[in-house]
Amino acid sequence: MAYETIIVEIEEGIATITLNRPAVLNALNDKVFNELGEAALSLGADNSVRVVIITGGDKVFAAGADISQMANSTAVDVATREKVSHRAFQLLENLPKPVIAAISGYALGGGCELTLVADVRIAADNAQFGLPEIKLGILPGAGGTQRLPRLIGTGRAKELIFSGDFIKADEALRVGLVNKVVSADQLAAETRKLAKRFASRGAVALRLAKASVNEGLRMDLEAGLEYEHKCFSLLFATEDQKEGMKAFLEKRPAQFQGK
Repeated sequence: MAYETIIVEIEEGIATITLNRPAVLNALNDKVFNELGEAALSLGADNSVRVVIITGGDKVFAAGADISQMANSTAVDVATREKVSHRAFQLLENLPKPVIAAISGYALGGGCELTLVADVRIAADNAQFGLPEIKLGILPGAGGTQRLPRLIGTGRAKELIFSGDFIKADEALRVGLVNKVVSADQLAAETRKLAKRFASRGAVALRLAKASVNEGLRMDLEAGLEYEHKCFSLLFATEDQKEGMKAFLEKRPAQFQGK
């Protein structure tokens, strides 16, 4: 599929989605959301893809929603539009394979919310994060009030949401918003290094491990443990489980086939 606002590249089982609106700092609009959703569906169905990276490139991740599109919107307009962003973000969040966000420069508003749908976030040392919607008389509407507290805790999330202030990469690491901070010139290499590590694992186990975490967070502990048990048991019907354990006993690297 040809895209206008994003670039999708696949190499060695790793797909990279690059936001591609540099003239407006990768501002997110309906077109971007629709294309992100379509890319998520396509990559999710592509068995050759083991890991997905989302990035905005070297200079900026995404500076937020396209305010020019929103300024004169009615409540009905926004209610309809938010369904588009929610669909895209849920498709990315629930991709049956690991998703890594590689973040350089600003990740603000919807851009920050986009990073939250990733499983792992790696930030360049020049990255800045923020949810400045409160300064516009609105609130984060693409999952920020829900995903951020679950990631960094209620108190810290409320402080960021209520103030609209930005935080730098080192603070984002301290509060648990990102997993790792690297120099800007090493961001792509470090992200790809992690993606290759994930890609070397069994694809079926990765899919069920991700589902176990994501679904478990929506349940109480008892139900989550039961869901985990079912996922664990199912893996013993796979060829990858047999190969993984055989390789361990034979003291050699496993050769997983995703079956």
